[in-house]
Formats: sequence, structure tokens, C-alpha cells
Amino acid sequence: MFQVAWMHFEQSAILAVHSHVITRNPRITVSHENHRTWNLHISDVKEEDGGTYMCQINTATAKTQLGYLNVVVPPDIEDSLSSSDVITREGSNITLSCKATGSPEPTIKWRRDDGSDINLNKTYSVNEFEGRTLELTRISRLDMGAYLCIASNGVPPSVSKRIRVSVDFPPMLWIPHQLVGAPIGFNVTLECFTEAHPNSLNYWTREDGQMIYEGKKYHIQSRSLEVPYKTQMMLTIIRLRPQDFGTYKCVAKNPRGETDGTIRLYGE
Repeated sequence: MFQVAWMHFEQSAILAVHSHVITRNPRITVSHENHRTWNLHISDVKEEDGGTYMCQINTATAKTQLGYLNVVVPPDIEDSLSSSDVITREGSNITLSCKATGSPEPTIKWRRDDGSDINLNKTYSVNEFEGRTLELTRISRLDMGAYLCIASNGVPPSVSKRIRVSVDFPPMLWIPHQLVGAPIGFNVTLECFTEAHPNSLNYWTREDGQMIYEGKKYHIQSRSLEVPYKTQMMLTIIRLRPQDFGTYKCVAKNPRGETDGTIRLYGE
């Protein structure tokens, strides 16, 4: 009776001869149907099992048949070789990297978590960027937020990693009304808008530098706006008296710097 041998071509390894498994790999078995049809079985297939397999019949002139096993592996992002959350100063350049494994080799695409465009530089932006590294030049506060690195190779599921980019900058102030008039006995609200990251410490003073505190005379509010680094400061002065007229300052401080703005309150 002729015998059938199985080999892994690239590994130059004889796996089985007839019904005897030679390899020490416990995942490999052989079977036959009446010695006419022979089968090689690989359980719990791994990536290294891929390659060319050859079955050979030991006739006078050996007969061989080749088969190729293509093992596909879904993508996996290597966390230790990819960027983690980044804190940087406004105006600097940063590079985000994302390393993924899989078979076939995964493609890497970048998107912003909120769906807005990625600003690669001051003049060029894209909704999606392909490549292992994403370079952002002269970064601004508008670039702050979460970036998604998405790895896919046609084998489900695709995987993603969320990288948060924080952009630090000193406080800025915008005062919509620098001159405010109100009659005695009425309440009046002064307001300032700040932009800062990290978030600034915000407070109000009189012209002599005396800090203003919440109480019966003053009501102080601070409200976050549509983006986390913007804040609206409001100071309500209750039942105006003549001594309340004069100059008020809104002050914003963070580790990157400080600034203040002036509002003049007069009687009508």
C-alpha cells in the first residue's frame, strides 16, 4: 500500500506519514476515508500555521499536491508602542503614533472623536488621515480633544484607541461691555469671558485690588461654555449705592500666566 506524507513547506517539517503524526504539535491530526482520501487537521489555528502544505504519495515517481493556508488575524493595537494622552503648549508640534498587529497588516486611520476636521497645519485640514503617525504642527486650542486611531484589515472586528490631546495656554479675556451704566437702587451684572487651559482661577476685585466675595452685596457666577476652556464670569451688584460706582476688575490666572480686564460702572 502506498503511503501518504504531509509536510509544511516553509518550515521544512514532516508532519505525518500515513496515519502516524510525527510532529510534536498536539494540534495536528490526520484521518482518511478508506485509504483513498487523506486529510490533515489543524485545530486552534495560529498565525504561524500559515504557509504551503504538501502531501506526497510514495509511488515510483513521487506524486505531490500543494495547498496554501492563509491565516487571517483581526487587528490588535499594541498599547505600549502607541501614544498615550498628550499635554502640550499652544504653538508646539506633536506626533501621535499607533502600532497595530494583524494579518493582513492593518491600515491605520485617524479621526477626531467629535467628527470635526484634523488640522495638520494652519492651512491644511482633513476629516480622516491614514498612516501610523499623525503629525500636528503649530497646534492650537482648536485642536484640543480626543483623537481616534482605528486599525482595520478586513478581518472583523476593527479596533480603536482614544488619545486625548490637551493644549495649554495662558488666560485671555474678552469683555463685551467695558462701560456699564445703571441707576441707584437697581441690580446690575458685569460680565467677562475667559479662555484658558488648564482652567483658570477667576475672581473679581475693586480698583484698589480688594477681592470681592459672594455675600448679600455681591452674587458671583461662573459658567462653562460650549468648549471646556471657555468660561463666562458674572458679577451681580445688588441694590446699587453711590459708593458702588467705579472700576471693577475680572482676573484670570493659571500655571501658564495671568491677565485681567477692567469694567467701569457709572450711575445713570
